[in-house]
Amino acid sequence: MSRRHIGWAAGAAAAALVAAGAITYAVAEDTGGPETERPGAESADAGFARDMAVHHQQAVEMSYIVRDRTKNEEVRRLAYDIAQTQANQRGMLLGWLDLWELPKVSAEPPMTWMGMGDMASGKDGALMPGMATNTELKKLGSLSGKQAEILYLQLMTDHHKGGVHMAGGCAAKCTVDVERRLAQGMVDAQRSEIELMSGMLKERGAQPRS
Repeated sequence: MSRRHIGWAAGAAAAALVAAGAITYAVAEDTGGPETERPGAESADAGFARDMAVHHQQAVEMSYIVRDRTKNEEVRRLAYDIAQTQANQRGMLLGWLDLWELPKVSAEPPMTWMGMGDMASGKDGALMPGMATNTELKKLGSLSGKQAEILYLQLMTDHHKGGVHMAGGCAAKCTVDVERRLAQGMVDAQRSEIELMSGMLKERGAQPRS
């Protein structure tokens, strides 16, 4: 992996963080006016905000685990970029729920807003498609060096694929314009990172799991 690729990842993360502030301000304008109807608790907008906040939290957790399990600067930089970007986006999603005066949890299964409530797993801690299980997280924390790098890249690739699917659902179903644009931005960014991680796995003699 060249420094150019790592620089691109860092630059993309920085751009996402800068854009986040503008998006947070814009969503307040989009949903704060008296003529604008705020989304309901069971809307796609609220469902996506709740579910993606949970999904993002695990990505942050995995990234901090691998950061402490390898000295490889390329993987550590990628993990840092993912953790910072997704932690920032998670804060935005939860902030929007506060702005809309909606609960951050729901009695409905995850992804019900996508018509997939019965398909969300929950098995061994994997609440939604693409999420790592508790067993996989424990294994990641037990590995080091190249082995930790490979498992992290495989888990994060699966995680991103699940995230792309969910964000695509919001891009199609959400009604708040800035949230829909953020979701499409997630689709584009995570697809690029999937491609980047595929190359990093290949350099390590491995490949994505699916």
